[in-house]
Amino acid sequence: MEKSENAYIALQRHLDRQPVGFPATKSGSEIKILKRIFTPQEAEIATCLTYKFESLEVIFERAGHLVESPEKLAELLERIEKNGGIESKIKNGKKHYCNIPLVVGMYEYQLGKLTPEFIKDFDEYTSDKKFGLEFLSTKLPQMRTIPIGKSLQPQHHVSPFDEVLALLQQAEPPFAVLECLCRQKATLLGTPCRVTDRKETCFATGGLAQACLRNGVGREVTREEGMAILEKNQKQGLVLQPSNTQKAEFICSCCGCCCGMLGMHKSLPRPVDFWASNFYAMVDTGKCDGCGNCEKRCQVGAAKVSEKMRKSLVNRNRCIGCGLCVSTCPNDAISLKKKPKEVMPPETREDLLDIIMAHKKGRLGKLKVTGKLLFDAVRTGQTHLLR
Repeated sequence: MEKSENAYIALQRHLDRQPVGFPATKSGSEIKILKRIFTPQEAEIATCLTYKFESLEVIFERAGHLVESPEKLAELLERIEKNGGIESKIKNGKKHYCNIPLVVGMYEYQLGKLTPEFIKDFDEYTSDKKFGLEFLSTKLPQMRTIPIGKSLQPQHHVSPFDEVLALLQQAEPPFAVLECLCRQKATLLGTPCRVTDRKETCFATGGLAQACLRNGVGREVTREEGMAILEKNQKQGLVLQPSNTQKAEFICSCCGCCCGMLGMHKSLPRPVDFWASNFYAMVDTGKCDGCGNCEKRCQVGAAKVSEKMRKSLVNRNRCIGCGLCVSTCPNDAISLKKKPKEVMPPETREDLLDIIMAHKKGRLGKLKVTGKLLFDAVRTGQTHLLR
């Protein structure tokens, strides 16, 4: 029993040294999560991987003392991947494997496998301050927000990586449409989505889509079918959040009531400091009649109608530039503005993780993030967020 427990502790420490860490907590909920995904032997095997995709031969050099042959190692890696503990990609005709973070990674691969017990452990862990600090302390966020198509104007000179249809047009096949895991979780908890009753709204492309389809996650669609689904997502008021890369490996379509990312956004005093977006919304008060459409449409609580002025106001600390408020304003009183400095995302997810790893924060760095959160909460009068 002690040996098996040590296997999970070793894996937790190993994962914590990866770009997006996996810190230990007093509750031990991180160990419970690992136990739901890995057997003790699989946990030992997973400590022989890194965040970089590596071939079976390279991994066997590290894991050879744990298994009798490369064939047995391949069998175990396949099983771990099926359970959502690692990821694989085909390179030069051969499978390569890597560790993945809890989010975005192991949690998302629980699609179709969620249980009330897993949700309980996951919620306990992700509500812990240690997880929150680790997640917020990365040099770059793993996801970003891009505007919906109807909110963009020719004068924006939109880069292809900020336009969803361009992202899908340039993405490598295959394409897989997935059920939204966050809405699946909300339904299991008895709080169904208030924005849409559609389930299949999120996408994976290229190598990530291949991995999903190999493991029975999602279904394959054509590029044209994908574009049609994204059009519906935009009309219904879902926020478009692709991977923070120029080549999108996934495109999530998120709501403020279910999405874990947007939920975290709403819990921060100045969330845009931790967000990747090149736009923000601005109100022309001369045109605004205070109808409240933008407030209803906004998924992050950034747009509010002032009771005193009867005009809409947009909180620049909260606006993520999704453009949902723009497309439904009856008076064309809201428009998107491009931020003075355009931020170009890394080309691939491997590049993104390399950057995060190179700037991984230690204890001092996380203390600085904590200090910033405290200062921002006091300065903005949102001390209730410090609970």
